[in-house]
Amino acid sequence: MSDGIPAMWMRGGTSKGGYFLASDLPEGPEERDALLLGIMGSPDIRQIDGMGGADPLTSKVAVVSPSDREGVDVDYLFLQVFVDRPIVTDAQNCGNILAGVGPFAIERGLVVARDGETPVTIYMENSGQVAVSRVQTPGGRVDYAGDASIDGVPGKAAAIPVAFRDTAGSSCGALLPTGNVVDVVEGVEVTMIDNGMPCVVLRASDMGITGQETPEELEANTALTLQLEKIRLACGPLMNLGDVTEKSVPKMTMVSAPRQGGAISTRTFIPHRCHKTIGVLGAVSVATACLLEGAPAYALARRGRGAERALPIEHPTGEMTVVAELDEEGAVKSAAILRTARKLMDGVVFPR
Repeated sequence: MSDGIPAMWMRGGTSKGGYFLASDLPEGPEERDALLLGIMGSPDIRQIDGMGGADPLTSKVAVVSPSDREGVDVDYLFLQVFVDRPIVTDAQNCGNILAGVGPFAIERGLVVARDGETPVTIYMENSGQVAVSRVQTPGGRVDYAGDASIDGVPGKAAAIPVAFRDTAGSSCGALLPTGNVVDVVEGVEVTMIDNGMPCVVLRASDMGITGQETPEELEANTALTLQLEKIRLACGPLMNLGDVTEKSVPKMTMVSAPRQGGAISTRTFIPHRCHKTIGVLGAVSVATACLLEGAPAYALARRGRGAERALPIEHPTGEMTVVAELDEEGAVKSAAILRTARKLMDGVVFPR
């Protein structure tokens, strides 16, 4: 294809990817996905002939369009482009890439910026959820500079608070798709949970690790990765996700006692690479698991007290704090998180 396609490359949270208007991409999923594979340079472990960064966290796409839903500004479809396989999947959300959707929508004129701060209400097509992102817009223009910092990203940037609505069961149909706080799968106690991201939460010690290993050490542990995948494949149907062999969900999160003053320590596979941090919605699901009495995470976690709790979820490069609001029965009714984003490139991209 000789003509380029309008695109903006952005860092959203601890991920990075291409942001496109839906009107600039083919309508048919098959043609669209083939185009995106070419843009990213997949399948190739280096993605040398495309824009991907040879990592699942840098091979992501946001497709954004004006929304005709009442009270919603834009619709957002997240697509995970696999690095080493010719697969593009919409089976999950991405709360990190979500952080860039508000700024992108304003930059593209889908939302009129206010002077000071502009709220952008976003419908997440992958799961039917709604999030409200607050973007800094002094003088009616997006300002990416600021004093907020998030672990896993160098430097500082403008804060983008993101609040989530109605996340429970977004992909699996229920917060606890099996109806149980604890299930035993392949001889291991797990919590299968979906509070925005389908996750299987299990003790690191039950997998023969401390939970403090580096991602590289864990990926090199063949016995561990094989056992994790065996459990993941067994959990897929139990979570109403069907055969997950070719899917990037559920995420597999191994938890241990916090070491840096947080609520819990995590190591997450997404699904076959160990996350250098933790996904936004994955952190929400894990934080929720910490509050479920009897769950593997419950006894390990520092859960705090009160109707509103800040739960720092430790990960390999720092922590991500989830602010959970609980109802009178102690169930999580809403969650918010702080992210940042930065525009990296705006122009045209040329698929192969």
